[in-house]
Amino acid sequence: MDVESPPPVAPDTARPVAPGSSSRAARQAAVVQALLGVLPAHALLWQREDTVPYECDGLTAYRQQPLAVALPETEAQVAAVLRICHQLDVPVVARGAGTGLSGGALPLALGVTLSLARFNRIVRIDRAARTATVQCGVRNLAISEAAAPFGLYYAPDPSSQIACTIGGNVAENSGGVHCLKYGLTLHNVLRVRGFTVEGEAVEFGSEALDAPGLDLLAAVIGSEGMLAVTTEVTVRLVPRPQLARCIMASFDDVRKAGDAVAAIIAAGIIPAGLEMMDKPMTAAVEDFVHAGYDLYAAAILLCESDGTPEEVAEEIDRMLDVLSGAGASRMEVSKDEAQRLKFWSGRKNAFPASGRISPDYMCMDSTIPRKRLADILIAIGQMELKYGLACCNVFHAGDGNLHPLILFDANDPDQMHRCELFGADILETSVAMGGTVTGEHGVGVEKLGSMCVQFSPEEREQMFALKAAFDPRGLLNPGKVIPTLQRCAEGGKMHVKKGLLPFPELERF
Repeated sequence: MDVESPPPVAPDTARPVAPGSSSRAARQAAVVQALLGVLPAHALLWQREDTVPYECDGLTAYRQQPLAVALPETEAQVAAVLRICHQLDVPVVARGAGTGLSGGALPLALGVTLSLARFNRIVRIDRAARTATVQCGVRNLAISEAAAPFGLYYAPDPSSQIACTIGGNVAENSGGVHCLKYGLTLHNVLRVRGFTVEGEAVEFGSEALDAPGLDLLAAVIGSEGMLAVTTEVTVRLVPRPQLARCIMASFDDVRKAGDAVAAIIAAGIIPAGLEMMDKPMTAAVEDFVHAGYDLYAAAILLCESDGTPEEVAEEIDRMLDVLSGAGASRMEVSKDEAQRLKFWSGRKNAFPASGRISPDYMCMDSTIPRKRLADILIAIGQMELKYGLACCNVFHAGDGNLHPLILFDANDPDQMHRCELFGADILETSVAMGGTVTGEHGVGVEKLGSMCVQFSPEEREQMFALKAAFDPRGLLNPGKVIPTLQRCAEGGKMHVKKGLLPFPELERF
């Protein structure tokens, strides 16, 4: 696909507007004037009331309004916006549906938010090759809906799949309840097309078996918009299974449930989905969707098998044996597709269900070895007492990806502070148990401090070096993902200043 050359920028609007050399209003006027030269008026927002919807992503605890929001409709316009911002030394934060949970799309006060929501076209479905090429703003679920007539679907299914976009999935390397068997975004994307910070078209990966040059596809997937702006993605499709059945297993002790997860994998079984919820989360979702969950269980597991009827029957029997041996107090197998979907409806609605019982919640996203599942749940229970806040737990048990939801009131500064400390404690305890600070939600701004715990100064320097190779001036989503040396030197703590977000990494802009 050829990219049109963007209209030239008038000389009087192309002069750099250095931070601190003029007021925010003057900077905004210069940026808006320049962008109106390449975008139609309806594709640029800068009035306060128009930019409020873009002040945060799914991490609503932190908010900031950008100088302007660009809503390009063509790749030529994306390239033009990037070139102008590069010339003016203006940072750019790419944004998809805004469903991210780590602040990756948090705007910069002196930057431009580049919304790609209008890139929502499915370019083609190739039945023979089992691929779909889509624009970055296409919703995750829409890919499977488009592929359904061919008996195919897109496997990664984050809980927000009804709303989240494939571009955002690429940025965060999203997973979902079926990632244990079918993999994360990384394992299901063949090609990513986009633009560098200078507006140069670039492509990673290939629809062929191999791509020429360096293989940088894995570096871009999960890079949180720091290396390039994605506009088009080619994904792998898989055949829809003939049958799927789900076991709902109850346990009277979280350690038994955690051990059951490890036992299933140790038995050589790779379920299509293996999820776990603790008692507080089960109560919240059962009241919301009435899925038939056991409200007396300390934890429940959802174990799914898919494939041919014969394969499913055999795998279900094997999993029932393992679960029974691990101490399951109750087991129920879905009788039909409607009941299977009902079992999953609770898991898929864990976040909105939590929103019904608390003014706010902060969803964490760490990963630990499967054998430590019970240990981390017990530790989180102790943290609830330490910080005086409740926490509901739901996670991709099969690959150890935790999603603790800390319940709090963001209007209470003390609760907000305790919530931040609670979240950091979960992340750093996960690292101490042999895990990582993130699984699929990204680092964004939320996990900057905890990155200091997981990665050494030398490793962080390598991250900065990769960022600099793509973006020497640091204009693409700056201040995210990689913590400053100062932050790590001072213990990874946030430094709150009056009138500023608690992220000194963003202060340059």
